[in-house]
Amino acid sequence: MTDAVVQRIALGIEYNGQAYAGWQFQTGKATVQAALQNALSVIANQEIVVHCAGRTDTGVHAFEQVVHFDTEVPRPLPAWLRGANTYLPPDIRIIWAQAVESDFHARYQAIARCYRYVILNRGVHSALLQGQATWVHQSLDAERMHNAAQALLGEHDFSSFRAQSCQSVSPKRHLYFVDVYRQQDQVIIDICANAFLHHMVRNIVGSLIEVGRGKHDAEWLADLLALKDRNRAAMTAPPDGLHLLAVYYPASCGIPIHPIFAQLPADASRFD
Repeated sequence: MTDAVVQRIALGIEYNGQAYAGWQFQTGKATVQAALQNALSVIANQEIVVHCAGRTDTGVHAFEQVVHFDTEVPRPLPAWLRGANTYLPPDIRIIWAQAVESDFHARYQAIARCYRYVILNRGVHSALLQGQATWVHQSLDAERMHNAAQALLGEHDFSSFRAQSCQSVSPKRHLYFVDVYRQQDQVIIDICANAFLHHMVRNIVGSLIEVGRGKHDAEWLADLLALKDRNRAAMTAPPDGLHLLAVYYPASCGIPIHPIFAQLPADASRFD
């Protein structure tokens, strides 16, 4: 009798996080990981455990989370894609599936992660964007916000934008780019780094909103960065509007590359 062949599969996952207590499995709570593992386990007819590129918090969404899992069960790729989707709730979808090398790891081989934060900037809230965008009724100066955010580029100690509950060993991260721009009545913030501290994106966004409102000048973000003091920055922005946009891997991994990563420097991998 021959030994079973273990195959490693990578998936791209899209989800609306409003109904979930974040990505990570928690006993007694609805999580994205639990729903995905349950669906895949039905297809495999055995327990499947998935590993993700980056855990998202309660209420946070994903355009393209990347996960991997190992299985000894031979299944065609469409079974992991279309088959598992039939067992998933309508707010979670597998958008692609592919076989990868046995040493591929969704988290540890990721070079960069990009988040998008959406702010609805108009006088009234939206009936259609509930949970998908943060509402700010005061007029925001997107250009001023963009200019302020450029002070964060490069490798820094981001203690001023780190949640007190953050368990990361180091507060240092390398920020590759931050773009703040307006699309009609929405202000969009795209932010990309090698990795993020707990609540780092939402804490940066909270301070950028204050700059956009005119409560602080554009140099305030640079001052906050230098202070390394979370108490001096603005409040944490809500999870509404925060989306994991894409994850970037070395080309050798064969993972689809989102166009936004065209902005990455050629030597980005050395900051992983």
